Amino acid sequence: MPDAVLVDGFHALKHALRFGADVRVAISSDKGSALALADELADDLRVRISDLVTEVPAQIFRDLVPRVHPTQVAALAVRPSRHANLDHLSRLPRSAPVVVLDNPRNLGNVGAVVRLAAGFGATGVVTTGDMDPWHPSVVRAGAGLHYATAVERLPLGDLPPGPLYALDPEGEDIRSVVLPDDALLAFGSERHGISPEVRDRATKLVALPMRPQVSSYNLATSVAMALFHWGGPPPPARSGQDDARSSRSVM
Repeated sequence: MPDAVLVDGFHALKHALRFGADVRVAISSDKGSALALADELADDLRVRISDLVTEVPAQIFRDLVPRVHPTQVAALAVRPSRHANLDHLSRLPRSAPVVVLDNPRNLGNVGAVVRLAAGFGATGVVTTGDMDPWHPSVVRAGAGLHYATAVERLPLGDLPPGPLYALDPEGEDIRSVVLPDDALLAFGSERHGISPEVRDRATKLVALPMRPQVSSYNLATSVAMALFHWGGPPPPARSGQDDARSSRSVM
């Protein structure tokens, strides 16, 4: 399966299935524990996971999976069509920004950004540079939420249309800026920041508030702050009902 993606861990499988992934095979060295997790965290998928997952001996599981996830679940799913992702990213008008990661270097950080983008309902995540945003370590860190948004690697000259808001310490305080729904929100690496090419192309440079003498935020933290600012204040709570979403945010 040249287009296969390693979906590593129960939570990654859960999210991939919920967001329409074509999962071709799934294995576990402890199917009983996997089904117990389904009962607790994904009762909507319990029957499907039971039918899909095949139990294999622990040694075979270790031989097949490069780094065994604590939940002892792994699967292979089909990578979404690049054409479909690019069509989704380029379609206007957009109802949510596209996150652009300018030549990221840390696989785990990219996965965390994908997870954030999915949670905030961003249109997608685009990376520049040579890192594959569908690397197994990125998918693992993203908990399978690549299937909940559009994730692609593109040359800088092929970014989707829309005004480019680049995060930079010399920019205007983001709290005074309205980020439009069709924006591209560009973030550089923690060490080097945005590239000169992104700076030159930027519609506006914006900065996150930061205490003096603090060097930088983690990449995923910066993305979270910008997307939270874009989303604006939450809607007023409905009388007699509590929002319990935050209690399940780590699942």
